[in-house]
Amino acid sequence: MKKKTKIITRIILFLVAVIQLFPLYWMITFSLKGNQEIFGGNILGFPQQWLWENYRSVFAETNVLRYMVNSIIVTGLTIFFTLLLASMATYAIVRLKWKLSRAVNMIFMMGMMLSMHGVLLPLFINLKPLLDTYWSLVLPYVAFNLPLAILILVGTLEQLPRELEEAAFIDGASIYRIFYTIILPLLAPILSTVAILTFLSAWNEMMLAVTFINSDSVKTITVGIMELVGEYSTNWGQLGAGLVIATVPIFIIYIALSDNVQKSLAIGAIKG
Repeated sequence: MKKKTKIITRIILFLVAVIQLFPLYWMITFSLKGNQEIFGGNILGFPQQWLWENYRSVFAETNVLRYMVNSIIVTGLTIFFTLLLASMATYAIVRLKWKLSRAVNMIFMMGMMLSMHGVLLPLFINLKPLLDTYWSLVLPYVAFNLPLAILILVGTLEQLPRELEEAAFIDGASIYRIFYTIILPLLAPILSTVAILTFLSAWNEMMLAVTFINSDSVKTITVGIMELVGEYSTNWGQLGAGLVIATVPIFIIYIALSDNVQKSLAIGAIKG
């Protein structure tokens, strides 16, 4: 009976893995086809002719490297300020005793109810002096990622014991030293999870990037890929190549932080 259960479980997990990986397979094979093959019926199969020149065309016809650098700068600044501000706010809400801690936490949580696209016009008006700069994207990205980051960090910090902090207080450590030398290292695994979520949100965002950025020198990768869509015709294989290139950093970030993400999940399971 146990063997049958294991076999069924493995079959289900295999099917789930196939379903999850299929979009990646489709995107890669799609990027190596031409329009004739894409619209000729071979949508899901391997390319009949492997068109690696689609990738060469992306680098030759667009400033994809510049766009990648811009996205890295915007996303990196977003992650840095989100993690810093969220961890500091979380420490103040959970560990410091003051009357408005719950109210402030509720205000942050109310931010999750706001849609980025719903406040597009007020953002555009208020950020006019910063339009066409990195900060016109970084500031709203940080603001919209803070609520979820604080929600995750509050739940984790509430479960951490206070003994280490109390011992540090007795030894004469300041609040800032305790925060940077004790709290941040303990939160490192869950901060990696927050970093990945923030990365995905900032890297893939397009609406604000299209609205606030016009200069090629500041365009992000999501806006840059739109240049591959022609006015009268589009090389869809080339567009797929651009999407693959834009997806590569996501895999790199996940691989780099996956160990800490697994640790954070394990900590949550043990605490639960």
